[in-house]
Amino acid sequence: MKKNIRTLLLLLASSFVWAACADQYMVDGSTTVHGMEGKMLYLKVYENKDLKNLDSCYVTHGKFVFKGSLDTTMMANLFLGEQSLMPVVIEGGDIVLKIDDVSQMVSGSPLNDSLYSFIQRKTQLDNQLAELPRKEGRMVMDGMDHDEVLARLRAEARQLNFQSDQLVTGFIKRNYTNVLGPGVFMIMTSEYAYPIQTPQIEELVLGAPSYFLNHPYVKEYLRVANENMEKLQQQ
Repeated sequence: MKKNIRTLLLLLASSFVWAACADQYMVDGSTTVHGMEGKMLYLKVYENKDLKNLDSCYVTHGKFVFKGSLDTTMMANLFLGEQSLMPVVIEGGDIVLKIDDVSQMVSGSPLNDSLYSFIQRKTQLDNQLAELPRKEGRMVMDGMDHDEVLARLRAEARQLNFQSDQLVTGFIKRNYTNVLGPGVFMIMTSEYAYPIQTPQIEELVLGAPSYFLNHPYVKEYLRVANENMEKLQQQ
């Protein structure tokens, strides 16, 4: 997956929620990636501004299992050593996790199903954007005027970026009150060099419930972003 998707997956690990959930969870994992055989995997969650181990296990014959008890739904991240592989929502029930050379997928619980449906659609849009330079070359080779090609592709890029922004904004709004909303907010804001306010963030904050606004990451981001905007205005 693309670098921004890897960043997306890592940042999603930083989200957690205080609401109660089922007492037991189980993550039934499998992989066809040869290099993972015999390696130790870790489930890590964000707590007190740091990642801590929730669970660990070895990959044996392409299989691995995490299980235990929990009193909150959490957004965790699967690690191989220091390498972040993918996010997984730890919630009650049996969760299925699959890894191969080209994809990663988690299913079996409502939040994981929703998260990976979102990731798949976001990846499709990112791939379409990444394809535009190659599309430009093909169109020019077919004899089209270069200025016309650029105009068409700029319009296509604007439309794809708009769809991507709408996808992210809509997903966060639909998930204001669970771990996915703050998690994807982290994905979006990770693209900035430092915390800032944007029209998209202002739209998300306007009318957002206290659950979302009081999430530790969201609250801290907005505090620093407001300070940065004040500094910029004073320059």
